[in-house]
Amino acid sequence: MKLSLWSLIGAERLPRGSRKKLGIVALLYFIQGSPPAFLWEVIPVYFRLQGVSLRSIGGLRLLELPYSLKFFWSPLVHRYGDRRYWVAACMLGVALLIAILPFLEASRLGWIVLVLLLALTTLSATQDIAIDSYTVGLVSRDEEGAANGVRASAYRVALVSVGGGMVFLGAVFDWTWLFLGAGTLLALLALSAFGVPRLELSPQSRARWLAGFVGWIGTWRAIPLVIFVLAYKLGEFAIGPMVKPFWVDYGGAIWPSREALMFQIGLVPTTFGIILSVAGALVGGAFVSRYGILRGVWALGLLQAVSNLGYALVAWMNLGRFGLYGASVFESFSGGLGTAAFLAFLMNVCQKEHATLQYAFLSSVFSLTGRLVGGISGLGAERFGYGNYFALTFLLSLPAYVFLPWVKGWIQVEDKAQSPGA
Repeated sequence: MKLSLWSLIGAERLPRGSRKKLGIVALLYFIQGSPPAFLWEVIPVYFRLQGVSLRSIGGLRLLELPYSLKFFWSPLVHRYGDRRYWVAACMLGVALLIAILPFLEASRLGWIVLVLLLALTTLSATQDIAIDSYTVGLVSRDEEGAANGVRASAYRVALVSVGGGMVFLGAVFDWTWLFLGAGTLLALLALSAFGVPRLELSPQSRARWLAGFVGWIGTWRAIPLVIFVLAYKLGEFAIGPMVKPFWVDYGGAIWPSREALMFQIGLVPTTFGIILSVAGALVGGAFVSRYGILRGVWALGLLQAVSNLGYALVAWMNLGRFGLYGASVFESFSGGLGTAAFLAFLMNVCQKEHATLQYAFLSSVFSLTGRLVGGISGLGAERFGYGNYFALTFLLSLPAYVFLPWVKGWIQVEDKAQSPGA
């Protein structure tokens, strides 16, 4: 059983010390995934049930712009303090804000609610800087495939536990108590960050933070890299905000009672769907460990893009509950595959001593257009209809592949499986 698990994630040949690192990575990315679980899984359902329009729900993604701007304050995390303290402090702030939200009027999306959500995303983005920097420094090159499968999986386990759990329990418990419980859980997670070993940056790296970044990105070779990173996750970001509202609107005709509908949303696209994405991330990490990052990025990313068409077919052909189940299964599993490959790519192109700024820059870049397109996703679904809009999100996934030949040179390790004569 234990051996088969290590084989599944591509870590069967790694020493005991490396496997301990994977446990640390799992904890950190469970912590990292908890605030987005609330933002992506709970908020769309909670606000839709409060009568908030699709356009407004999609527009809330604009409040996630701190994820795309975090590069600008990443030097603070790099230069000052223990990265574990940054994680704990940010998580405690997130916990407090979540506990406050149910006491505010949500249906009208007043400025207090909007400011609270903006503060929440800013704290979460700052926490991401510290966790990503720590992880790139912790993991060696030969551990990256397995580590990225684990980190993507742990992130999704957080989506199940925090996001799926809240939606699932929303059918039987009052939302106020659920929000307070989530705040308590996140506060405990904040304290757990002190359980990971201290990992220091060298004084030279802290002092020469700007030179380390400029020397890495300041050539013409960076242009195709930036464009590729901008475009790779565009289709996923475009469809993401509308999946749960589609379940609410389309599923409402299949399960007329609120309790049945909430049970289905909490069980299938959220809990069961994220379990499938965990499996996909583990398989994706093993694939990258065996076949290399480049193959993982194009093959697994293409599967992720095609999965958007599943929801389009459900909307066009009215495939009912089983079509909805099938689209969710395909989208969830392939999403895990693509995410593991892309995270491995981002980690690999960063230099370990300067990863705080470099990884923050890349993650800011890939989320920038995603947040913007997510912000207008509700308008697109209202204007074109769910089916046509979901098909459009598939097309948005394709331009990134044009830049793969130029991006290949950034990968710092050779692919595991080379063809003869390569």
